[in-house]
Amino acid sequence: MGRRRSAYATRDLTTGSIPRNLFFVAWPQFIEGLLRVVDQIADLVWAGFLGTKSIAGLGVAQQYTQMAWTGRQGIDIAQRSMISRAIGMGDRKLATHIVLQAWTMTLVFGTVMVVIGVIFTEPMLHLLGLSDEVIDAGAGYMRLQFIGSMGTAFQQVSGHALAAAGDTLTLMKTTAVVRVVHIILSPMLVFGLLGFPEMGLPGAALANIIAHGIANVILFWVLLKGTSRLHVRLSEYRFDGPLLWRMTKLGVPAAVQGLERNLAQLVEIRFVSPFGDLAVAAFAVTRRVEMFANLGSQGMGLASGVIVGQSLGAGKPERARQTVLWATGYVLIVKAIMGILIFAFPFLILSIFSRDTDFKELAVVWIRIQVLTYLFMGVTNVAVQSFQGAGDTLAPMLITLVALWCVEIPLAYALSQFTGLGQFGIAWATVAAQVLRALAFIPYFYSGRWLKVTMFTPQPGATVSSGTGASPAPPATRH
Repeated sequence: MGRRRSAYATRDLTTGSIPRNLFFVAWPQFIEGLLRVVDQIADLVWAGFLGTKSIAGLGVAQQYTQMAWTGRQGIDIAQRSMISRAIGMGDRKLATHIVLQAWTMTLVFGTVMVVIGVIFTEPMLHLLGLSDEVIDAGAGYMRLQFIGSMGTAFQQVSGHALAAAGDTLTLMKTTAVVRVVHIILSPMLVFGLLGFPEMGLPGAALANIIAHGIANVILFWVLLKGTSRLHVRLSEYRFDGPLLWRMTKLGVPAAVQGLERNLAQLVEIRFVSPFGDLAVAAFAVTRRVEMFANLGSQGMGLASGVIVGQSLGAGKPERARQTVLWATGYVLIVKAIMGILIFAFPFLILSIFSRDTDFKELAVVWIRIQVLTYLFMGVTNVAVQSFQGAGDTLAPMLITLVALWCVEIPLAYALSQFTGLGQFGIAWATVAAQVLRALAFIPYFYSGRWLKVTMFTPQPGATVSSGTGASPAPPATRH
């Protein structure tokens, strides 16, 4: 068992079949993403038993906590691109050093987010024009989720460090632990089952804190034990200002890009809220359905980004380019299938969240409009994560900025306020922006600029491990 795990964790992704390597890295990510979506859907299911106002309150609270998670995702993306490049160059010592610096950034950022979230929960909810009932339903959950964001941050940064080195299996396993523990504990704490206190929605957030604590113990053990390419030794920690600055320059555009999307959705909630609590609940549920539809593309996008980074580190830009094309082809097939199923059976999907007929009749219109975006979202996911894996985080940020703030938000306001579309004008604006965003990435891909990002040169004598042993790494090429 141990030898199989070692071979998996040290596979050389810079050689061999590109499609096989993509599936090798992607399938654990698909399972990880599925578990994450099931987990968030489960919380909405428990909220559904408490009423549509609880669905709305939890959905909006998740939007805020997702924004905090997305803001620090820049750390994950920066370290992922740097670690994958270092592994491709054969410099495992540098890759491990990057992990320690990423932990430093995570501790600082996480502390700031916890303080802000705890103090400003109610003001942030009032800012969106929500009803008092919706705010009361979501405030306790949101505050505890912000407290637990520190554990979530370390679980993400540690798991994605291993994924960047090629070990996506450990990330999948720890995510499975988080989701299973959370799903089991949540109803017990929400409804007071088996002798547990009845906490309502805050119980789901407390279950999340406990689950991420367990996952972090597992991840720290793997990294400190050195059962993969990364072997962290705390005794070797040193503060590295220049490397932290380099990570910041890589991570800030990626974080801004993620925040742009979350901020745009918060603005759209402000547009939706005048149409009533049912409309807010429908908007919240369509975001979860969108996550479900993104399952295949997120995992394949991450796989593509890891292989792109390692290929460039090994001096193989054409392999990086072919990886993106293969990943895009697979994602288009998966997205087409998912879109057809969701369009054909929306009431079945909505019945998972609520038994309210009025809610389902409203939400089905939202879902069927947004299905049109899924193919284009697949192209975007692969492009963004591949470019970020190459170390190019600025172009995805700028393209997203234009699509969201120059197209989606103005169009959402105009269509919802000045046409007969009402709240559904917001959904149509999302479609237009997603199409534009995906199309903008195509000429940028063929320009090849994303292949020319340089980070660092390999250390003398660095080696790269494969499943069969160590061999000299090819020299890094400055494109």
